[in-house]
Amino acid sequence: MNCRACPRAKMTKIPTLTYDSELQCGPVRVALVWGLGLPGCPRTATFPAYLSDLLAKVRSAGEKFWAPGRKQAVRAMLRFGSYKPSGRSKPSSEYLFAAALAHEFPLVNPPVDVNNAVSLQWGFPASIFDLELCSPALLLRRGMAGESYVFNQSGQSIDLEDLICVCRAESGVWVPFGNPVKDSVATKVKDSTRNVIAVIYAPAAEPITDLEGAAAHFAELLAMECGASAGGWSLP
Repeated sequence: MNCRACPRAKMTKIPTLTYDSELQCGPVRVALVWGLGLPGCPRTATFPAYLSDLLAKVRSAGEKFWAPGRKQAVRAMLRFGSYKPSGRSKPSSEYLFAAALAHEFPLVNPPVDVNNAVSLQWGFPASIFDLELCSPALLLRRGMAGESYVFNQSGQSIDLEDLICVCRAESGVWVPFGNPVKDSVATKVKDSTRNVIAVIYAPAAEPITDLEGAAAHFAELLAMECGASAGGWSLP
């Protein structure tokens, strides 16, 4: 495991992630990022400077902002079996890019805003969760037939069959709670969240230096923009 962590980080609290055998040499490589000791996660009222600057660069460059082939590579990473990454099933990074160009980029709370900014900058889907609601060990696997979870407060659900999913252990069973499209409402960051864990999903064939850069910048922003007292990142 390649790992960079703040010396004050309480590593015993940081989940580990393993790949299901089907994905060990598969299409995806992930990074874990964590931030500890947040002062709180109140709703964001105005765009922070780092995000405003990024949005201006995206709008100026347009479709040329991402590395050549990045959009196609991410879609190929998700395309498997019955899962087709298009329309409402497209990667979250594409939704954010379209929202940026349309001047409709969402503001949520500081950690989620950081997550979305990193995803937008590198073109990789990313998920962020309340660390206290995750199990110590995480598993990356494909969703199975019949699996789903609710992804918003309105009760809408997403079918997970064949989709790459992050799972937590519950009573000896691996239960999905995140993926590169939509995350479960059960583990989302809320006002009272103090510790967060994030997953960045990158195509295995894309430069590993891009994933490392995204993870390092993510950890930096959690400290500088969200007030995390400790944090770090790793490539499981």
